[in-house]
Amino acid sequence: MLDRRALKIIKPTLATAARSFHRANIKADHITVTGFAIGMLALPAIALEYYALGAMLILLNRLCDGLDGEVARLSRATNRGAYLDIVLDFIFYSAIVFAFALANPSTNALPAAALIFSFMGTGSSFLAFAILAERLQLSSMHYPNKGFYYLNGITEGTETILFLLSFCLFPSWFAPLAWVFFTLCVITTITRVIGGAHTLKHD
Repeated sequence: MLDRRALKIIKPTLATAARSFHRANIKADHITVTGFAIGMLALPAIALEYYALGAMLILLNRLCDGLDGEVARLSRATNRGAYLDIVLDFIFYSAIVFAFALANPSTNALPAAALIFSFMGTGSSFLAFAILAERLQLSSMHYPNKGFYYLNGITEGTETILFLLSFCLFPSWFAPLAWVFFTLCVITTITRVIGGAHTLKHD
């Protein structure tokens, strides 16, 4: 829901940085994998309750996630790059939630499990539609530069980042925040399933 506004704000800075990486011959895939490795370090950090460090690693991961796309567009965006970008993102998101379950199992395990469950809905509805959109040669008007059809919803990348950072800033509030995010993800899944089915009904 907030992705388009966020992209307008950060895109100029990312584009400037991307030109420097491109001149240094650093490939987009290298940034994607490096960002994923940095982000996964947040799992043990959060599990050990180093929440400030976890937040910093999450931000670095998200910076790499924005940067790799800009670098790719300066050379040649590839299917492999788009594939790595989305798969590693979903693994990273679930890993952060799992880390909070490890940090405080008695309080966080159930809401963490529910939130990861809801990620299955948002992720599968998102990716299944992207596959069919590619087959039908549909393109996203909102995100024309994406490597796949980007089906929007209430919970997109920006909202996910904000919640993950909120978990780190207010770890004692993880459970209620997770239940709020769970509810939003369920609503997103429902709207995507209905919207996607409506779009494909004449196929």
